[in-house]
Amino acid sequence: MKRVFATIVLAATVFVSGATTSLANRLVAHVDISSQTMTVKKDGRVLYNWKVSTARPGYRTPTGQWKPTRMHEMWHSRKYDMSPMPYSIFFYGGYAIHGTNSVSKLGRPASHGCIRLRTENARKLYNLTRKIGPRNMKVVITN
Repeated sequence: MKRVFATIVLAATVFVSGATTSLANRLVAHVDISSQTMTVKKDGRVLYNWKVSTARPGYRTPTGQWKPTRMHEMWHSRKYDMSPMPYSIFFYGGYAIHGTNSVSKLGRPASHGCIRLRTENARKLYNLTRKIGPRNMKVVITN
């Protein structure tokens, strides 16, 4: 009887942890620094491919995987002259995905390290992240 109960508990744990893992990655924003693009996937299906700007020479965009830590419809950078950062999704300290007015620079490195998007695309990602929940979103940045 103990063995049957232990098997049931183990199976339930595996099932729940598997469900949690898949929920945690329902929305993925993958930034490819080399191509200066972001691919947004929901439940494994590509929704968007957008041009971005990552760090220009002298600055760096971190690589790795993170969950959003905070979100702001409008944020102003205290570090860079109160520059507007619409639809900010912060993922690692002061690094964020956010909208920009410098759309002519999208597709090439231009930022202080953040991921810049067209503001309307940042709004789409922001609203999708809010809807799905920040815990169910992952930011992946690769070279």
